[in-house]
Amino acid sequence: MEIIELKKKAIDIRKDILQLVYEAKTGHTGSDLSCTDILVALYYQVMTIDPNQPQMANRDQYIQSKGHAAEVLWAVLADKGFLSKEELRTFSKFGSRLIGHPNNKVDGVEMNTGSLGHGLPVAVGIALAGKMDDESYHTYTLLGDGELAEGSVWEGAMAAANYRLDNLTAIIDRNGLQISGRSEEVMSVEPLDEKWRAFGWEVLVVDGNDMEELVQVLSEPNQPGQPKLIIAETIKGRGFSEAENQAGWHHKVPTEEQLIKALAELDQQMEVLTNEGK
Repeated sequence: MEIIELKKKAIDIRKDILQLVYEAKTGHTGSDLSCTDILVALYYQVMTIDPNQPQMANRDQYIQSKGHAAEVLWAVLADKGFLSKEELRTFSKFGSRLIGHPNNKVDGVEMNTGSLGHGLPVAVGIALAGKMDDESYHTYTLLGDGELAEGSVWEGAMAAANYRLDNLTAIIDRNGLQISGRSEEVMSVEPLDEKWRAFGWEVLVVDGNDMEELVQVLSEPNQPGQPKLIIAETIKGRGFSEAENQAGWHHKVPTEEQLIKALAELDQQMEVLTNEGK
């Protein structure tokens, strides 16, 4: 897809997220909106996947370690055809497969996540298995910045470099906020880039809401023998002005009035992109 089409897709996914959370009366709205561009870049441009063959050999592997942002994943998987749009509307309802965290009973989900700190170590194992079996797939994992307080993240980081996993890319959704406030005030992780480099990773810092920049860095091959870390600097609640950079929107349901306002803002953003493309 062209970059402008990817940007438009991200707007559509954000609209789906807001409607999904509003209808279900639950969801991590701010967390979803901050990483939407990342998932769109991965699923629509970078990863080798096929909704018609969800278990195909050598498919790229995606682990959403930031499991609480399930709504964005469900919206993307439904739009890609891994599940139906009708089922998407069952999110968080009794008996639904679409629960508040990724569930591997759904095609396209490789691992149940939600307990923070688990995604990277599992992604390391998947990437290591790929090396041992001489497979060509690439493994991607998305972490939240508040998640970096978990020690298992750093054990995984150390192991990935030790095993020279150049088939592994980790992305940190660095929006600077978590449910209890600013990440740096809750548990400082800076200097973040220097820490990961010290663990042996290739580190790139990008604007995580810039589609062109995301596609470029995600598409570039890893340095030989090195796992790649992308620190994606994002805005929590991106796309809806009232939610942007607000920790209170980490887990919050929009009112009907807020939903109407958010959808109108996103429609305006779509109109701007459409005019740019003419």
